[in-house]
Amino acid sequence: MRHLLHMASYSSQTNMHARNLAIVWAPNLLRSKDIEATGFNGTAAFMEVRVQSIVVEFILTHVEQLFGDAPLRGTSWPGRGGNT
Repeated sequence: MRHLLHMASYSSQTNMHARNLAIVWAPNLLRSKDIEATGFNGTAAFMEVRVQSIVVEFILTHVEQLFGDAPLRGTSWPGRGGNT
């Protein structure tokens, strides 16, 4: 999520702000087995993806509140060497 947030920081050049990134990435991040299993199409699939994108946009706009400043697994703390 932090990577997507970093990408959103370039939205003035790319026009990929949190909402656009959420629309693009939500189906991959929150894949719905219901859609895949039942073969939803049309309005039902659109509504499912819409809900997914709203959730991902919320997460992107609240990364610090949700995840704090702790480094992700396998990354190092700022100013310290090595992996955690």
